[in-house]
Amino acid sequence: MTRSNAREIAVHYIYELSFGNESAQEMLDSQLTPERFHELAEELSLYAQFPNEKQERYIRELVQGVFSHGPELDDYIGRYAVGWNFARIPRMAAAIMRTAMYEVLYMPDIPNAAAINEAVEIAKSYEPAEVVSFVNGILGSFVRAEFSDTPPKPEKAAEDGEETQA
Repeated sequence: MTRSNAREIAVHYIYELSFGNESAQEMLDSQLTPERFHELAEELSLYAQFPNEKQERYIRELVQGVFSHGPELDDYIGRYAVGWNFARIPRMAAAIMRTAMYEVLYMPDIPNAAAINEAVEIAKSYEPAEVVSFVNGILGSFVRAEFSDTPPKPEKAAEDGEETQA
């Protein structure tokens, strides 16, 4: 299983949590099992392989982190979704954006661009093109505004014609 697949599974769980009163831990305990993966693999190839220990930790961190930081993440989405009422945002798109924002804010080992690119790729599988563009725009605005003091990465500076020092 790839990290991309693990991230998409986490998005599924985060999406599922938006429908009930179950805690992240309760949901993970019932869904993140080899037996449940075997059942789901018949319908979705994404569940064909159970995650290894590292991937399972990553899924758990994402789901529990997004669950505990939900109001903060939703506030960011609301701030950058100019002209949109949060209730109008499709639940899957919200789950995808929450996941990417959590990675940007709380998982420093994941580059911001990777979090955004992965979110856009997942969105392409579940949402129409205009929602994919919306997700990309929100996440891009979020990173540019919230991390404006972050110097550009060396490859970006080189693209902009700036000299990079070794």
